[in-house]
Amino acid sequence: MTGTLVFDPLLPLVVIYGLAALAVLGLGIAIYRRLGGWWLRGLAGLALLAALANPAIQQEDRDPLSDIVMLVVDESASQRIADRPAQTQAAIANVEAEVARLENTELRVVRVGDGEGDAGTALMSGLAEALAEEPQGRVAGIILLTDGRLHDIERAPGLPAPIHALLTGEDTDWDRRLVISNAPAFAILGEPVSLTLRVEDQGAAPGEDAFVPLQISIDGDAPLDFQVPLNEDIELPIDLPHGGMNVLQFETPFVEGELTERNNAAVVQINGVRDRLRVLLVSGEPHAGERTWRNLLKADAAVDLVHFTILRPPEKQDGVPVNELSLIAFPTRELFLEKIDDFDLIIFDRYRRRGILPSQYLENITNYVNNGGAVLVSSGPEYGSAESIYRSPLGAILPGAPTARVFEDGYVPQITDIGERHPVTEGLAAFSPAPDSGDGPGWGRWFRLVDVIVPDTATVVMSDEEERPLLALERIGDGRVALIASDQSWLWDRGYEGGGPQQELLRRLAHWMMKEPDLEEEALFANPNGQTMQIVRRTISESIGDVTVTHPDGTETVLSLEETSPGRFATTWNAPEIGLYRLKEGDLESVIALGPSAPREFEQTIATGDILEPLVASTRGGIYSMSSGDVDIREVREGRPAAGRGWIGVTPRGAYQTADISITSLLPAWVWLLLAALLSVFAWVREGRR
Repeated sequence: MTGTLVFDPLLPLVVIYGLAALAVLGLGIAIYRRLGGWWLRGLAGLALLAALANPAIQQEDRDPLSDIVMLVVDESASQRIADRPAQTQAAIANVEAEVARLENTELRVVRVGDGEGDAGTALMSGLAEALAEEPQGRVAGIILLTDGRLHDIERAPGLPAPIHALLTGEDTDWDRRLVISNAPAFAILGEPVSLTLRVEDQGAAPGEDAFVPLQISIDGDAPLDFQVPLNEDIELPIDLPHGGMNVLQFETPFVEGELTERNNAAVVQINGVRDRLRVLLVSGEPHAGERTWRNLLKADAAVDLVHFTILRPPEKQDGVPVNELSLIAFPTRELFLEKIDDFDLIIFDRYRRRGILPSQYLENITNYVNNGGAVLVSSGPEYGSAESIYRSPLGAILPGAPTARVFEDGYVPQITDIGERHPVTEGLAAFSPAPDSGDGPGWGRWFRLVDVIVPDTATVVMSDEEERPLLALERIGDGRVALIASDQSWLWDRGYEGGGPQQELLRRLAHWMMKEPDLEEEALFANPNGQTMQIVRRTISESIGDVTVTHPDGTETVLSLEETSPGRFATTWNAPEIGLYRLKEGDLESVIALGPSAPREFEQTIATGDILEPLVASTRGGIYSMSSGDVDIREVREGRPAAGRGWIGVTPRGAYQTADISITSLLPAWVWLLLAALLSVFAWVREGRR
């Protein structure tokens, strides 16, 4: 119960102030005239003013409120390594016991996890939200239970009480991490790309090794082992093996004693692009589709085209001297012997054997394919004749043996069953000038087909309406070959009967023959989106097995994929955390990084109070290592040091809640009036006697 003097004026304050001024003026005149009762007149005026001011006693019935000590517990990923979880639980029990000893004090425990995405530890954001829910006048102290590795110190709120930090971790902690500081997103195939990496030790590292092992793996292949210097930046030149996305994985083995292996690996994804696609187009004779081939290839700015058309074969004898001809001699030796490896793709367009290319050169093309080259044959009637290019050393690699029959009837090219699943022709009908009517793709007819027999090792992805092979693909050694059993594809480009997707078909063929990952028949990959990944398995088979996903911590999850389109199986999976994941199905493996392979939480893992020290010092709080044992909590007066050796302090706030208020007049109004009258009479009597 408390009492306070308050006023409840009977008249407006302006009137009272005016009356007070008149009273003072009258008192001044009385003093000036030396009236003996001037002081009695002054008391009488004061009594009248008091009556008008109506003084009263306000009494409050107060219920005391408890003080609040806030314990903010860091439960981010870095707090789950080594023995920190056990230290955290022991520290919580210690604080609970200490606060329980304090009178009229209660504990609020606030738990803060990882920030959204890769934001790291948002400790200050969690503290600000917790403070917003509590009355500031009741907060007696704030305790942060953390390793000190927070990432939002700039968001620290205003603090109404001392703040302290209880640090987990040990003085002997150390950790090794792998850092990629420079990695391009794109690189040109055939040119080395330079990466900057560093293997460094943090904390109380043993310091015994000057060199440490480093493993480098590309696209999940067997890793290559290297020895690299410790705590030094290394410039590492790398040649990308193929176009498209190349996933490079770097890893240094886990060493006994370090805090975690989560930052021992890093993944870099580099998109390999070809500077120029070098194509050699050899046309055996002028024909209607020759210009179409040339225009399609020249329209792509990324294609370097060398085109030769044989206009004057050796058997042509027209009597014109060679020195008077404006034709260029076919540089057979230079193209097919000396510089053949400079080409990414060789196209034979209606080429026939005429003695221009000796068997040795054609055999060299066969070796070129076995060593990783690519050959595309667009065949006309000559392919089924005695001059067929198949009846040469090239026959050993071509995916179709001619039967000497040539069909001249019109037909609509069809996608075979396996072609619906093959990436070269998968969804090709979507590029048709007209929608699929149900009877077949909405593109125009061709009018010639060379009958061929395709070996079991080849894949037929297009045929005519009688299921005769039209487009056959085959892998030969390290290279690839393709055979189009017709020379009528130019009709699509010319728009005959609506045309068709010749350009898209040629682009896919070229990229498949260049071994672009996006056009591989058998592939396993994932498309990341935040912490969600879409796992895709592409195959020309009709079924697949389950996909095993290995988490960053080594645990595994087995997922079943559903067929979303012919040859494409997929599922969407929400990963539990960011980091490096490994996918495996059968013999296929791939890796994917959700966020950085080493999250922000694991960039720095050694516990420290340096980040929190300025904030703690501003409230005269303290930083205490839990490895030193339990801490005492004491009450200290506001403004005094709130920490010492082995103890931290909280400031009692004395907060209360008003339960009831009562107001009682100091004196009744008639008493004030009576008192004023008596004082006036006494003043008159005193002055009359004088």
